[in-house]
Amino acid sequence: MLADELFLPEPEPKEATFTVISVDDHLVEPRHMFEGRLPSHLQDRAPRIVERPDGSEAWAFEGRDHYQAGMNAIVGRRREGIVFEPLRFEHMRPGCYDVHARIKDMDLNGVWSSVNFPSMIAGFCGRVFSQADDPELGLAVTKAWNDWFFEEWYSQYPNRLVPMGITFLTDPVEGAKEIRRNADRGFTSVSLPERPQRIGLPSLFSGYWDPIVAACAETDTVISLHVGSSGNYEAPEDAGPRRAQLTSTLFGQLALAACTEWLWSGYPVRYPSLKIAMSEGGIGWVAMLVERLENICDRSGYGLEGMNGLRPADVLRRNFWFCTIEDVVTMDTRYTIGVENICVEVDYPHGDSTWPDTQAIIEKLWGHLPTTELRMICCENAAKLYRCPLPDVVRP
Repeated sequence: MLADELFLPEPEPKEATFTVISVDDHLVEPRHMFEGRLPSHLQDRAPRIVERPDGSEAWAFEGRDHYQAGMNAIVGRRREGIVFEPLRFEHMRPGCYDVHARIKDMDLNGVWSSVNFPSMIAGFCGRVFSQADDPELGLAVTKAWNDWFFEEWYSQYPNRLVPMGITFLTDPVEGAKEIRRNADRGFTSVSLPERPQRIGLPSLFSGYWDPIVAACAETDTVISLHVGSSGNYEAPEDAGPRRAQLTSTLFGQLALAACTEWLWSGYPVRYPSLKIAMSEGGIGWVAMLVERLENICDRSGYGLEGMNGLRPADVLRRNFWFCTIEDVVTMDTRYTIGVENICVEVDYPHGDSTWPDTQAIIEKLWGHLPTTELRMICCENAAKLYRCPLPDVVRP
C-alpha cells in the first residue's frame, strides 16, 4: 500500500499560542525495545515482533501473539477507504515509536512536554508483563521496559518528556522496589491499574497495595491511572456492533468509578502528600462527584467516616488531578473541581487525539478563560504535579 493512500498530507507547523504539557500521550514500543536488555538466560524469551501470515506485525510473548504492533496509533492517517488500524510499523507515523520524530510532532503541534503511557504489549500499566506465566521473566521484562524508556526515550529530551515508568504488579514488594529504583534515577510517575480487581488482582481495600502506595508517597511518585488499564466497560454480551459505541461513550464512567474507589481506599487520607492523576477520563463527571460527596456528608453523615475529620471533597481536591481533551460545557464547573486540579491531554497517537490542531482547539474552546487560569490548565498544573521544567517563556 502506498504512503499517500495511508497518510494525510504533512500538516503545517502550528504557532505556540499556548504552552501545553500533555498529561496523556502514548508511545508505541519499537521492534528493538527488549534486545539485549534481559539477563542472558531469559533474553531469547523476551517479547518480540513477529509477522503474521496476513502480513501484519504483532507482539509475541510466552508463546502467544498479544496485540498488533500499533493498535489505535492512527494520527496522520486517512480514515476512509482503508483498513482503520495500522498493521505494520511503516503504517504509523514514526513519531509513534521514534523519540526524535516524536519531538518533531510535538513541535509541529505546539506541545512543550508530554507524559507517555505504554501501549499494547505492556498494557497501559504493564499488566501483560506482571501477569506473565513466569514471574521471573515478567519482572525482567518490566525492568527492561523501564530501562529502555529511561535510556532511549526520556534521556534524549529530558526537558520535553515526563519520566513515567511501570512496575511489577503481582508482587507488591518487588513492585515497590522498582518504583524506588526508578525514583532514584529521576522518574516522577508510575502507571498503575485504576481498578485492579477487574484484572484479577486484589482490590485497593485488601491491603495488598500498601508497599506500592507507600513507595509512591515516600518518593513523591505520581500515581497515574489511565482509564482502560483495567479493561473497558462491560457491555452486554448481545451488544454486538454497539459494543464500541458503548465503550467509548462510557469511558468517563470508568474514571468516576476508579477515582471514587481510590478516594475511599483510605490511601489519600493515610498519605496526605500522595498524588493521583486520572488520565483520559475527562472532567465532566468530577463536579458531580464533588456534589455527591458533599451530599453524603451533609445529609446522611456517613461521608465523614474514616476521613480523620476531613471532608472527602477536600481530600479529592488535595490529592487528585484530572485531565481534559476538549471538555466545553463542563469547563464551566472548573471552580467546583478546582482550577489547580485540571490538566490538558493530547492523546497522541490515538483516534481521539487533537494532534495536530491542539493549539487551535484550545483557542476555540477555552480562549475566553482568564489568562492565569489558562496557564494553569495548559501547563503550570502539570509542571508542578510531575516536576517537569517549563520553557523560559510561558504562553499566554
